Amino acid sequence: MSSNELKSSNPHAIVIGLDGMAGIQTARTLARHRIPVIGIAKNAGHHCCKTNVCEEIVISGTQTPDIVDTLLKIGPRLPAKAVLFPCHDLTVRFIAEHRDKLDPWFHIAAPDSEVVEMLTSKVGFYNHAVKHGFKVPQTFKLRNQNDAVRAAEKLKFPGVLKPSSTSSSWDRHTMAKAYQVSDAKDFLAHYERCKEWVEELILQQWIPGGDDSLYSCNCYIDSAGKPQATFIARKLRQWPPHVGFSSLGEECRNEEVLSESLRLFASVPYAGLGYVEFKRDERTGEHYIIEPNIGRPTGRSGIAEAGGVELLYTMYCDLLGLPLPENRVQKYRDTKWVDLRHDFQSAFYYWRKGELTLREWRESWSGPKAHTYFSWRDPAPFIADLWNTFKKIIFRSERKRREYLGRENRAT
Repeated sequence: MSSNELKSSNPHAIVIGLDGMAGIQTARTLARHRIPVIGIAKNAGHHCCKTNVCEEIVISGTQTPDIVDTLLKIGPRLPAKAVLFPCHDLTVRFIAEHRDKLDPWFHIAAPDSEVVEMLTSKVGFYNHAVKHGFKVPQTFKLRNQNDAVRAAEKLKFPGVLKPSSTSSSWDRHTMAKAYQVSDAKDFLAHYERCKEWVEELILQQWIPGGDDSLYSCNCYIDSAGKPQATFIARKLRQWPPHVGFSSLGEECRNEEVLSESLRLFASVPYAGLGYVEFKRDERTGEHYIIEPNIGRPTGRSGIAEAGGVELLYTMYCDLLGLPLPENRVQKYRDTKWVDLRHDFQSAFYYWRKGELTLREWRESWSGPKAHTYFSWRDPAPFIADLWNTFKKIIFRSERKRREYLGRENRAT
């Protein structure tokens, strides 16, 4: 049977949020299984939209209610009920809220909207975690200046300031997920700057430990609440440093992370893809849950597939009632995951601080690897990303040159 015939016989996968790390990795993973992929992106000019693995790319808001209307236009024209792969928290929320409308056209793997709301709210999750005995960093909800002042008095610094839930408004102001704050004065200064970005912020205790103290569990849980695939990994470096996104990670064993992740998802009615990030306290060895991500692929989904655990394909097959793939158990091949451009930046940062030698950097890349954007079979997204970065560097250099000449002219 030809590749085209195989594609036409398989129901579609709809990847919502193609224009992002998780989106492009998900589309490539599913395409390798000869599944026809329709990508939905909000930015037609994004480098990920240069991919050759999608049958079609639809431009639409992906983190607004518009996504529901877009899906309702796509669904009726497909030959069979498709499988949804939302790649953003807000998208998961909208899909969960409108499940009844979408169900005739799509297979959806996500818990009920109440569970989605609780687990995607950092405050809601914190309250749930404390109630059920999970180790979590001390957390304060910040809705006004008085809340901030009280938190500054009670928290044992350093801490982390971040939005209480995923926010497009926050993303418009900064690329940082959070800000590390050293003391009460530093925190209040950051709060003053960020308080207008979102309705609610949180201040969370900083758990001491380097980038390599951050562990994660990716899993897929079926509609009966049974884990069908799991994968444990940890960060080695991230960008921006300390509070950024993973730029280099590796698979590993960590039974506590695995058991506590599955216990968390068993504490609520849960089905779908799940992800939990932990940080190991370098002083005590205790693991604290930093945050869960639910109902969607993450950047770590790529390392799971490269490590031999067919996480996303397991979900696809399960929802369609197909036999599950054999590769669902972690094999510990020392697989790594790398975001080439950002890991160069991260490694350079640590090298300048004297915390990473060139030999250590070279050795950290050894072994089998999965890549964020780079792919020999689908090279255009990576090339476009490099080209866009080069143009930004040239633009900044030219702007600085003009500002310098302007100052020189004013001085004369």
